[in-house]
Amino acid sequence: MAKEPCDGCGQPLKIGGGIANIWTLETTPTEGMTIELTDGTEHFLCYDCMDALPDDQDVTEADVEQLGD
Repeated sequence: MAKEPCDGCGQPLKIGGGIANIWTLETTPTEGMTIELTDGTEHFLCYDCMDALPDDQDVTEADVEQLGD
């Protein structure tokens, strides 16, 4: 199973699917999501980091950088 770090907290997250699970038929879900922010940047974040983002509509890369603090 592939892993990718969260852009917010740095925790390695599992990426579900792919060739790694073809023989086991394991259906482990992906532990995060890539989101596009209003400043045009894209970030792969875990669900906890997505919940920690501000609730306003103008979330930017600076908000993602503050998640690791």
